[in-house]
Amino acid sequence: MYSRCLKRLIDFILSLGGIIILSPGFLILVFAVKLDSKGPVFFKQKRVGKNKKHFNIWKFRTMRTDCPHDVPTHLFTNPEAYITRTGKFLRKCSLDELPQLFNILAGTMSIIGPRPALWNQYDLIEERDKYGANDIRPGLTGWAQVNGRDILNICDKAKYDGEYLQNINFIFDCKCIIQTIIVVIKRKGLREGKTSGKE
Repeated sequence: MYSRCLKRLIDFILSLGGIIILSPGFLILVFAVKLDSKGPVFFKQKRVGKNKKHFNIWKFRTMRTDCPHDVPTHLFTNPEAYITRTGKFLRKCSLDELPQLFNILAGTMSIIGPRPALWNQYDLIEERDKYGANDIRPGLTGWAQVNGRDILNICDKAKYDGEYLQNINFIFDCKCIIQTIIVVIKRKGLREGKTSGKE
């Protein structure tokens, strides 16, 4: 009942409320991104959604327009060469993810779920298939994000996504939200660029 109906209703209400409440902050960030560097305010990227259907994820642009487009940032050799000054702040506080509230409102994402893979992250997509984790809406945050985030290898990330699928309920979602706040504040598991032995 929760995963079929109530979860989507909660997603809709919270995302709409968040957009309304945070709209003044959105405007400030729009101007900050625009004034800091040339290019669009928002960044869109093709990601894998529910049942492996592709959709465009939205973020505030944090990098220069000449950076590689379909490569996860933690795989960049030198991400600092591309990240803008405003982008550093947005990424540090995870504020660049806020436009995904519109993805949640539209139903292509959920508040809690596996983070949507890039369309070309075939190894992650294949590993998630083993656990059925590609069969649910991807999330703004998820169980894997609060248990390692960028430092997790592909197998562990997919395993945590599978654990979430097996334990979806309201209490577990609340637990993920609370732990996400803690992870963001402490910046746990965040990695910018390649780290030896961590691929």
